[in-house]
Amino acid sequence: MRRRNRIEVFHSASVISRDLLGRGGSRRDKEVMEVGDNHEGSRLGIKADVSLHRCALSNTFLTKICSEMGQQQSGFGGKREDRGGGDADKEKKRKYEAPIPTRIGKRKKKGKGPDAATKLPTVTPHTRCRLKLLKYERIKDYLLMEQEFIRNQERLKPQEERQEEERSKVNDLRGTPMAVGNLEEIIDDQHAIVSTNVGSEHYVNILSFVDKEQLEPGCAVLLNHKTHAVIGVLADETDPMVSVMKLEKAPQETYADVGGLDQQIQEIKESVELPLTHPEYYEEMGIKPPKGVILYGCPGTGKTLLAKAVANQTSATFLRVVGSELIQKYLGDGPKMVRELFRVAEEHAPSIVFIDEIDAVGTKRYDSNSGGEREIQRTMLELLNQLDGFDSRGDVKVLMATNRIDSLDPALIRPGRIDRKIEFPLPDEKTKRRIFQIHTSRMTLANDVDLDEFIAAKDELSGADIKAMCTEAGLLALRERRMRVTMDDFKKSKENVLYRKNEGAPEALYL
Repeated sequence: MRRRNRIEVFHSASVISRDLLGRGGSRRDKEVMEVGDNHEGSRLGIKADVSLHRCALSNTFLTKICSEMGQQQSGFGGKREDRGGGDADKEKKRKYEAPIPTRIGKRKKKGKGPDAATKLPTVTPHTRCRLKLLKYERIKDYLLMEQEFIRNQERLKPQEERQEEERSKVNDLRGTPMAVGNLEEIIDDQHAIVSTNVGSEHYVNILSFVDKEQLEPGCAVLLNHKTHAVIGVLADETDPMVSVMKLEKAPQETYADVGGLDQQIQEIKESVELPLTHPEYYEEMGIKPPKGVILYGCPGTGKTLLAKAVANQTSATFLRVVGSELIQKYLGDGPKMVRELFRVAEEHAPSIVFIDEIDAVGTKRYDSNSGGEREIQRTMLELLNQLDGFDSRGDVKVLMATNRIDSLDPALIRPGRIDRKIEFPLPDEKTKRRIFQIHTSRMTLANDVDLDEFIAAKDELSGADIKAMCTEAGLLALRERRMRVTMDDFKKSKENVLYRKNEGAPEALYL
């Protein structure tokens, strides 16, 4: 009985397995079922099939086995159920059931927009990109090094150079001043009243970069040429006209350009040049060098030319002024300019002050009711004081020139003020020959030119007349398109020069 019950249970299990295998069981399970049917009643086959089904069947399969076993036990001794009902259940259970999704942890929400990318992708650049990046990094390093170098240079630059650069920048902003005025009154920190050289007064602005501490009533200020605004303060009280009188470049004339005048050259060397270059000679002799020298003579005899040669020969500061420049429009300006002239000469000592045409201010004094004449006399008195005052001038030498020495005041040319008087006469034959050689050395002369005829002539030709005659002869040759100067050109030029000197300019003189 017990064996028969086992066979019936196995038969029921095989039916259920066929039902389940019909839904998609594996081929191996079907083969096992067939083996179970053929060896029905075999204990080994039953055990193998039961163990196999325990491992292969699902929970549903086990549940059905239990239900079948219950029915078989309850219907013990009954017949096997018809398989038709099993097919109906099979058709009924073939309906698809969706699998239950498995969830492990929280489900991640897909983000949108820029938050969707939680991790940047790895970018692998090409070789060219790497080289370009390396190049830019090196350029950046070079620029950083250059910037650091410039900063160090600025930090280590001397303070004087930085101040000079800042001062030059301020001068560029300031512009070129065209007027010099006097500060009459300070209204406030930004406004003042100034007066110009013409005497007019203006209410003007004071620019922000002007040093307010140097501003005081009466000081000289620089004014803008358009708005007359105060753009600077003159550090020293030097008159701009006096600054212009100082020669920045030495003249080109030398003693070799002076024809003749050997005696005059020797005297001026002893009076002016030697005391400046070798003052120890006079100290050993126990004498004082001359303070001033006056050159007098006819016009065109070489007074100014010799003064230029002295300026070229010495390294001293050379101040040149014409006597008429010392005569100013307003009262007191003339004496003030004389004081400024000698003060600048003393600051730049050793120096030479050359006053040409001294007869413009040094004439004899006389009673006059004219204010202009009295101003000229006051200017001359200031000049006398500067020449021989309480203050010793030391290395400042005064050189004067005039062609009317008889009109000068005796107090001006007395010893102690003017210690040496050098006369420049009209040239003699030797001097004329030397002057002709100097002026014709670069001229192309024809073979018929004989200068002895002009040298031996008894006409009163000065050195300037001889120079004018040579220049006129060259112009006459150019008029006729000739490159050589003939004797006729010199004769015609001499006639023109003498006519112009004695009577006036002839007709057809100019080209």
